[in-house]
Amino acid sequence: MVFLTVANWVRSRGPDEFWRKRRVFRLAAHYIGRRRNCYSIAVRNVHRALVYATKARKLKKQDMIDLWNTRINAACEQHNITYFTLKEGLDRANILLDRKSLSDLACWEPRTFESLAAVAKQKMNYDGFIDNADKKHPTGVNLNLKDVMLEAWLKERKQ
Repeated sequence: MVFLTVANWVRSRGPDEFWRKRRVFRLAAHYIGRRRNCYSIAVRNVHRALVYATKARKLKKQDMIDLWNTRINAACEQHNITYFTLKEGLDRANILLDRKSLSDLACWEPRTFESLAAVAKQKMNYDGFIDNADKKHPTGVNLNLKDVMLEAWLKERKQ
C-alpha cells in the first residue's frame, strides 16, 4: 500500500487487525447473539472465559488431589490403618506409589490395596513404630506375608 498522506497511513491498520479479530471471533464462535458477532462484546467475553479457564486448570488439579485423598482415606478406614501409617510403611518398604496410583488401587483393585496396607502395617511393626490411631489387625481376610513373598525381604532389611 502506498499512502500519500500521513493521516491515511495512521488510519490504516493493515491485515494484522483482520487476523486479531478473527482469532477472537473463532474463540467466541459458540456464543449466542451479539457476544459472537460484535467484536467489542466478543473480546470482553472471550477474555473473561480465558481467565476462568486459567483458574479452572488449577482448581481441577486441586479437585483431583482431594478426590484421591478421599478414596485413600476411605480405603484406609476399611483396613483400620491411618493414611500416615500406610504412606510411611510403604516408604520404609521401598514401595514408591503416588496418591493417584494408590487411589486407583483402592478403587479398582481392593485386594491389592489390602495387601499394601498389610505390608505397610507389618513394616511399621518391624521398625517398632506404634501408631495409637491404628487398631491391632486389618479387617477382612488376614493376609499372610508369605503369600506376598515379602516376609523374607523384610527380615533381611531389619538385620
